[in-house]
Amino acid sequence: MTLSPTAHRDPAVSTEVAAEDGPACCAPQPGVPGLASEDAVELAIQLKALADPNRLTLLSLIAADARGEACVCDLTDPLGLGQPTVSHHLKILVDAGLLTREKRGVWSYYAVVAERLQEITHAVGHRIVPPAAPAATAPAPAREMETP
Repeated sequence: MTLSPTAHRDPAVSTEVAAEDGPACCAPQPGVPGLASEDAVELAIQLKALADPNRLTLLSLIAADARGEACVCDLTDPLGLGQPTVSHHLKILVDAGLLTREKRGVWSYYAVVAERLQEITHAVGHRIVPPAAPAATAPAPAREMETP
């Protein structure tokens, strides 16, 4: 069957073909919906903030602190960076919602926003890449007895 040049542009024809051949290749797949545009922008900001070795180190140092918080003065030596550079990285993490900042006198204390990290983990692990369905385990094949 030969289609005229206008036949494949006709929506009725393309719908008919899709119905005959099964679902259209571009039809939304069932399951977990994708990220909304606003959510994708927010997640990108957070992931960008995490995509730096110094910021990941800062986040882990603060999370591991026994007090549940850390002062800038506690964070410069482990990173081997100056206070202005550490403060810059901390500001990016605060702006992304990954840390809170509390000013006490001349010092700023930072704490991890655990809920935000859990939201990021959930978004990446479930909304962007949905968990794979558990593979059906097939029963082991029966062994035949060997005869001597």
